[in-house]
Amino acid sequence: MTFFISLTGLNASQTELSVLSNNIANVATSGFKKSRVDFGDIVSRSPSQAANRANGAGVAVMGVKQQFGQGGYQTSSNALDLSVEGQGFFLVRSGASSTDTLALSRNGSFSVDADRWVVDNEGRRLQVLPTTSDGALTGAGASALQALRLPTASGEPQATTAVRFVANLPATAAAPAASFSRDDAASYNHATSTTVYDAGGNASTVTLYYRRIEDAGALPNKLWEVHAFQGDSAIDPVPGPGPQTLTFDPDGVLLSPTGPVDYSGGFSISHANSASTSQPFSVGFSEQDGYAPGRLESVGVDREGVVRASFSNGETLALGKVALGNVPNPQGLRQNGNVSWTVSGTSGDLVVGEPAQEGFGGIASGSLERSNVDLTDELVGLITAQRNFQANARAIDTASSLLQTIIQLRS
Repeated sequence: MTFFISLTGLNASQTELSVLSNNIANVATSGFKKSRVDFGDIVSRSPSQAANRANGAGVAVMGVKQQFGQGGYQTSSNALDLSVEGQGFFLVRSGASSTDTLALSRNGSFSVDADRWVVDNEGRRLQVLPTTSDGALTGAGASALQALRLPTASGEPQATTAVRFVANLPATAAAPAASFSRDDAASYNHATSTTVYDAGGNASTVTLYYRRIEDAGALPNKLWEVHAFQGDSAIDPVPGPGPQTLTFDPDGVLLSPTGPVDYSGGFSISHANSASTSQPFSVGFSEQDGYAPGRLESVGVDREGVVRASFSNGETLALGKVALGNVPNPQGLRQNGNVSWTVSGTSGDLVVGEPAQEGFGGIASGSLERSNVDLTDELVGLITAQRNFQANARAIDTASSLLQTIIQLRS
């Protein structure tokens, strides 16, 4: 009987050595959770045996349980390296179908594959909750999950609806004698231009030609004509006809028009706050509100998990909100390897939520959660397990010696 009791001790110590060795081997694995062996004694007894005469029959491994305590953090220059500050797991899926099994992971080392999906180091796609372009959540729960994919190049283009110039037109400028022609520089005093965009994001150039005009009936006010061209085509104020006339009082203050004027090009042009002084011609300020599709420049994730993409045209769009999952009994999760788990019958049902909401931790971008293995504790445990193994082996050796003595006495 002693042999079998000591054999259970050897097996138990061997299991503990394996678990401790696995912990030590993964001390540098991001998001790794150490395991602990739970033991229980074995008792051999019969129904007719006295209660105080139960015999110990060894030890049994009751379970190997992972410890989901928080690991430390290490910083990273990759914005898609994420960590959870508190409770919750990242959700990843191996395929595009909603029927593919969800896996839970604490390893937030994500990258972008050739098809622009954000994936972990096994190629599983990070799951997010859908949002509007400004980050407001539009769906919740496991049924709303979708894989995160970065745009090909840009956000949506926006057509120009308003153009604004703040210019100084010289009060001492002389009126050109020649009739206006954009090909004749002597027929106008000054010119300036800007780029505008149509609904498809296609760019064109709007050029304004300023021409001083004399009108005795307008004195002492000063008048300037504005001839506008979009590309090679003239555009006129609506309802027209052109050109537009700017009227300044004797002090150079713009009298009319003081607001935007609609043009046949589909946008308005404003000269509000322009002046006519003795200074040379200058355009102190110009702007227009359209833009073309831009190139993706950067991706960021805030603490609430909203993933935002910034484009070269200045547009910023929310692509989704990182989803987190949890279960009532994390130790009941089924281990898949590579620091990931799937839901099992003993873990309880998966709950999907938002970062920093309802008990879920926040998201830290540019950092990774380190293993929660304490190397000193594991090495001490390794020595203890080794001693336990040696002690059980010694017990077998002692039992063998006793058996040999008994055999010799009988012979």
